[in-house]
Amino acid sequence: MATASETTLVTARNESGTKWWTRFLDPSERTLAMLLLLPAALLLALIIVYPVCRLVWTSFQNLSLTSGAPAAFAGLENYSLMLEDPVFWETTWNTVLITLITVPGALLVGLALALMANLPFKRKWPVRLSLLIPWALPLSFAGLIFAWFFHSEYGVVNDVLGRLGFEGVIWFNSANWAFAAICLTIIWKTSSFMALIILAGLQTIPRSLYEAADVDGAGRLRQFFEITLPLLKPSIVVALIFRTITALQTFDIPFTMTRGGPGTSTATLAMYIHQNTVDFLDLGYGSALAVFMFVLSMGVTAVYLRMIRAKG
Repeated sequence: MATASETTLVTARNESGTKWWTRFLDPSERTLAMLLLLPAALLLALIIVYPVCRLVWTSFQNLSLTSGAPAAFAGLENYSLMLEDPVFWETTWNTVLITLITVPGALLVGLALALMANLPFKRKWPVRLSLLIPWALPLSFAGLIFAWFFHSEYGVVNDVLGRLGFEGVIWFNSANWAFAAICLTIIWKTSSFMALIILAGLQTIPRSLYEAADVDGAGRLRQFFEITLPLLKPSIVVALIFRTITALQTFDIPFTMTRGGPGTSTATLAMYIHQNTVDFLDLGYGSALAVFMFVLSMGVTAVYLRMIRAKG
């Protein structure tokens, strides 16, 4: 005969087991949300969190595949070398300068293209298709095309200058001209991306606001600054976040156009990371450089998000 306490214990266990299965088969909204998000969270941990943690760990090691020595913990040695490396500072400055020039440039060109594409054309698809072409081109392909455009002997740009009576420029022998050519190429390539995001924002603005402004006698310029631009701010901020992060990681276009030359005057931080990890096989120092780029990108994103919250 089971005692009363034993019977009570068995009953409690059965009830707890029943409750567990009941919660699993008929979960609450919070539990269901967690179950649905779990596969995505595991996938993100696998493809993002683990590689980043591995990168940070490698940055604290002396790991050079050319030395043949096993990896050894080096502490902050790689970061100390980075701060004393003049090429690091030069490539970082080049990267920041490219970002400061091309992001506002692409925004202004993209805004103009989006406003043009939003005009009431009879057939809108050819205009919008033209926005997709630069965006769809691979970055390295765009770099090769514009390297030919700016070629000093048979490039299109020098040919046009000659026909207009100006002297041709040896674009890639001068650091300033080479940098200008790279920035123009990046603006052409990325302005279509900005235009597509801004165009999507333009589609959400109610037409009734413009009709009411017309009734009040507001001109086109006033409508732009008091209706269009304020309502486009969320789309513009999103475009700026994505464009700034990719600008800080600029690699393909300078690499295909100048290989960082003359010297290292047009080399970017991403190119310097590639040189150390792929060419020199110095994975420890290259990882430290990559960690710096990652922190810089996250810092810029945090600033943008803080600006959104402050304005909200």
